[in-house]
Amino acid sequence: MAKIIIDGRKVEAKNGATVLETARELKIEIPTLCYHKDLTPFGACRLCMVEVKANGEWKLTSACTTPVTDKMEIKTGSDRVKESRKFAAGMLYYKYPGDPVIRDMAGRMGVEVDGSGPAKEECILCGLCVRACREAVDVCALKFEDRGPGRDVEEPKIEFDPAACIGCGSCAYVCPTSYVKMETSGGKRTIWNKVFRMAQCRVCGRYFAPEEQLDYISRKTGVKKSKLMVCTSCR
Repeated sequence: MAKIIIDGRKVEAKNGATVLETARELKIEIPTLCYHKDLTPFGACRLCMVEVKANGEWKLTSACTTPVTDKMEIKTGSDRVKESRKFAAGMLYYKYPGDPVIRDMAGRMGVEVDGSGPAKEECILCGLCVRACREAVDVCALKFEDRGPGRDVEEPKIEFDPAACIGCGSCAYVCPTSYVKMETSGGKRTIWNKVFRMAQCRVCGRYFAPEEQLDYISRKTGVKKSKLMVCTSCR
């Protein structure tokens, strides 16, 4: 255990835990948009900024990517922290003024938000869908199109590989702005404009998973697909 001081409180934190994880254990609220507890921290939204004392000086850092260390001092609500979060929220609002989630977050951070204009759910490039697809599903159907030299794109965006996608919906589940849409109706599921045929439970007849997802699970696990044709309710 690491002995730290956070917001003036002397506490013990788990070795290897990040500042964000430690703060949440202590019920200290730190805003995030690009973080998920089961995925690698990305630090893209810059909303989780905190102050940490290092070498006798206070510096701003993202709570989701900063591990706690013994004798660390942390401020999660200083004026400097609040200004940094407000600036980050303001930049997001400037880029995505119509997104309801961004508007709400910006307003809570002290940004003056215009009440007019149509709502528009947008991709804020938080990377959650890419990380979920790669880390949780191990499929890699999504990737950033702005990474690496020689890229000729005006704006960064998420690139979708329909041949790799299995229709599991993990990307839609983690998307903080609901930009990634998944629609399931009867025997079909549509995501990223790709249509998947749904499998029916052999016990109750309910459509419960895309055929391609079951094929993928069968290949990965070695379990015959026929044994996977039962929904979670009927197992």
